[in-house]
Amino acid sequence: QVQLAESGGGLVQAGDSLRLSCAASGGPLSTSVMAWFRQAPGKEREFAAGIGWSVSDTVYPDSVKGRFTISRDNAKSTVYLQMNSLKPEDTALYYCAARKDGGVSGQARDYRYWGQGTQVTVSS
Repeated sequence: QVQLAESGGGLVQAGDSLRLSCAASGGPLSTSVMAWFRQAPGKEREFAAGIGWSVSDTVYPDSVKGRFTISRDNAKSTVYLQMNSLKPEDTALYYCAARKDGGVSGQARDYRYWGQGTQVTVSS
């Protein structure tokens, strides 16, 4: 059973940066495909970034490409999301997710394990 715990959220101004962390337990991180999703009030959960077993296997939606960077440290069982040039529309609850079958997917239904989320609020 994989357990995920996010941290690093907060209140920042537009243009600032934040780094989110996701600590995994219950099994080696190296066997999991990891992703970050986000959900704003009244909106559906959306894919923000994903990373495969290879650290070079990363996927981003157009909305964050060039601003967000996902990375993983298997030795520390931690996945990171570096967010630069933040915009008010990035405001959301950010979730870490893991799957052990298949590659990086932008569909929330493909991920079995989820954290509780960390809030990111970007003021204008």
